[in-house]
Amino acid sequence: MVPPQKRSVTIRGHRTSFSLEDAFYSELERLARKRGLSVAALIAEIDAARTGDTNLSSALRLYVLDAVKRGQV
Repeated sequence: MVPPQKRSVTIRGHRTSFSLEDAFYSELERLARKRGLSVAALIAEIDAARTGDTNLSSALRLYVLDAVKRGQV
């Protein structure tokens, strides 16, 4: 099993990083394309909607999981 990869993105003018497994990142890319967004724009939406007790990496995984459950992937 491949460990999560550290990635960086610019959100609202500042750089932030997150760790995500390739499978989750691929689905995140697919969801962004489906909505006509860049990956950074989708991550910014997810970041803005997350609660203070959820880190960005977890929020991204939960977003992808929810999309899979709803049949969007």
